[in-house]
Amino acid sequence: MPAPQSIERLLVIRRDNIGDLVCTTPLIAALRRRFPRARICALVNSYNLPVLEGNPDLDAVYAYTKAKHRPPGTGILSVYWNRLRVMLELRRERFDYAIVAGASFLWRGLYLARQARPRHIIGFTPPQGHPHIDVGIPYTLPRPMHEIEDIFRLLAPLGIDGPPPPTRLFAAPGPVAQARAALHARNLGHGELVIGVHISARLPSNRWPAANFVALMRQLHERHGASFILLWAPGSSSNPQHPGDDEKAREIWGALPGLPLVPYRTEQLRELIAALALCDLVVCSDGGAMHIAAGLGKPIVCFFGDSDAARWHPWGVPHVMLQPESRDASGIRVDDGLAAVTQLLEANRPQQSTSRGAC
Repeated sequence: MPAPQSIERLLVIRRDNIGDLVCTTPLIAALRRRFPRARICALVNSYNLPVLEGNPDLDAVYAYTKAKHRPPGTGILSVYWNRLRVMLELRRERFDYAIVAGASFLWRGLYLARQARPRHIIGFTPPQGHPHIDVGIPYTLPRPMHEIEDIFRLLAPLGIDGPPPPTRLFAAPGPVAQARAALHARNLGHGELVIGVHISARLPSNRWPAANFVALMRQLHERHGASFILLWAPGSSSNPQHPGDDEKAREIWGALPGLPLVPYRTEQLRELIAALALCDLVVCSDGGAMHIAAGLGKPIVCFFGDSDAARWHPWGVPHVMLQPESRDASGIRVDDGLAAVTQLLEANRPQQSTSRGAC
């Protein structure tokens, strides 16, 4: 086991989706506790970068852009030139260890680790090991476990074990002020109960019907006096590359005239994080928004369809998870959603006045 004083520079690599990176923040926090004086950095992609912005456990965050995420008007050569520049900066850091954070053997993550040229690479390997991972852990799953618990096993060679801490995110002040102004423009956000309702899900089986959201929001307003921030993946459902839920969102807020409701279209991830930071409770499906809400410490009612709830449920926060036997979220009743929200409100009522605006 390396002595803490002998490790000066650590790099954590996570190139996956938003929720995957949120689930890596407990690993980063544990590294900071174990090596308080070390320089700890992360390598991510530009798509999920805002997840780590403002994280006090990190000294620097490096990001590269995947070709499929390049902004309009940006050429492919520019993308690869910037990636080369990032890799050269990483080499100058002279890391002692690079950790390929992710469940199972990830050859793309290993490729990035090798480009950074650390002294050692920690990562899961195939059963026979791998010649380029000198601190390898053959990947097996001894029991069903959460994604966070699974990747936390990568820290064992550094002398870190025990239960992982909660996930943590930090909303940027500018986007928070913008979201708060949107609430105030509708005379909301002045101390009343604000529920964030995120209606999108990448997997079709995780999607809850618009009519159910409408019925649930009506009843939550009648019974609990709730106000709402309506959130969704922006874009038209007909967009083949980046389908969104603009039409579904319009259907929902159009069916709720007079309800205290702010439709908040989040074009940037920072805007979504900020809006969720202003909520007292969040209703959503399994996905990135759910993990963001958990990282902000919000109680969550979450809908699961045909996805692994044991592995991906909200970590470290009060939550009620609803998953029907059909493994299709459309089978979750409105009454079940109402009961779940009521349960969380009653259990967390003393915290409502202090939870809003966590950042």
